[in-house]
Amino acid sequence: MGPTLVDETHTVDIGPHPHLGLHTVTWLIAGELLHRDSLGSEQVIRPGQLNLMTAGHGVAHAEEATGHYRGQLAGVQMWVAQPEETRHGAPAFEHHPELPRVSLGAGEATVLVGAFGDVMSPARADTPLVGVDGVLTAGASRWPLRPDFEYAVVVLDGVVGINDKAIVPGQLGYLGEGREELTLLSTAPARVLLLGGEPFPEPLLMYWNYVARTRAEIDEAARQWNAHDPRFGDVASPLTRIPSPLPPWPSG
Repeated sequence: MGPTLVDETHTVDIGPHPHLGLHTVTWLIAGELLHRDSLGSEQVIRPGQLNLMTAGHGVAHAEEATGHYRGQLAGVQMWVAQPEETRHGAPAFEHHPELPRVSLGAGEATVLVGAFGDVMSPARADTPLVGVDGVLTAGASRWPLRPDFEYAVVVLDGVVGINDKAIVPGQLGYLGEGREELTLLSTAPARVLLLGGEPFPEPLLMYWNYVARTRAEIDEAARQWNAHDPRFGDVASPLTRIPSPLPPWPSG
């Protein structure tokens, strides 16, 4: 998300829209954002804080400017697929004003979700996984990994070296499985996300804001949202409701 400037003439507003079968994990780097959802949640998020919304069988939310903040807005929103055991369950929302931090030598990491070494985030995780935001200084930093996890690195700012390869913003550095440690090299300050987890046991199907297993599930969700079915609920937002695009495959 961003970076973009929020002022009197330019704002960041995303009207009510549905989600299915996933967690939205929102982490701000700069600025403020207001979350509203069909559970009745209304929560401002700021840098260093985490919002985690569980969609389950269906939820809707809006992301709005706070109305008083002026300045830069930047952040990330990670979508985490729910396993079969929980994806048909009830939606939920949680806000974490503080998260644990870990020293990395040349930098510091905030544990967003899951476990990183011996440190565990308080945020909900339905499968074994990890999400870490690392703020690096010049030098080498060593990150503990699990060989049974599949990992990737996303650089948010600066340049990071992995095995003589430079990773820059806009690229995803895929690390695969079987690693017990990762060494990141930076010659100047940088910011990087480490994302990982156990490989999913079954194929996933994602279309628009829905994560499912079959086309029929997505067809039904899109139809119900556009028909204002109570499945996803209503969001108390002044913004315009966003209709669901129809899937590209033949219906039925």
